[in-house]
Amino acid sequence: MAGGLLVQDWDDAADPVREARVVTRRAPTADEWRALEFAWTVCRHVKSNAIVYAGPDRTLGVGAGQMSRVDSARLGIQKAQASLAGAVMASDAFFPFRDGLDVGAAAGITAVIQPGGSVRDDEVIAAADEHGLAMVFTARRHFRH
Repeated sequence: MAGGLLVQDWDDAADPVREARVVTRRAPTADEWRALEFAWTVCRHVKSNAIVYAGPDRTLGVGAGQMSRVDSARLGIQKAQASLAGAVMASDAFFPFRDGLDVGAAAGITAVIQPGGSVRDDEVIAAADEHGLAMVFTARRHFRH
């Protein structure tokens, strides 16, 4: 049978980022928290699989609509018009593998916000710790289709 319809509610629920759970050895700095809040807000409006690179007051690069999260991470780096050193990364859903996080770390990010919930969360958290990143879990996804 051909055809179909996707119905999706607006993603407008309150999302208190500062209540996100710190899962790495290092907690975000005050500047990183501000950037994570901004990136998470932008991320909710980007088509999945969304990866947003941001500072505390601007979006630096966006990867979206790809079949794989690591491809979105790479695309966001390619689209960035500035260095990502010191930027943060937001992902609208969990990282199924550490590769997307590794790509962001290689570009210079310092903190990550994501929902968590992957069977490989422990591997992703270990990767963040290896890179010296702060990472927080929101327990809430932002899929936009």
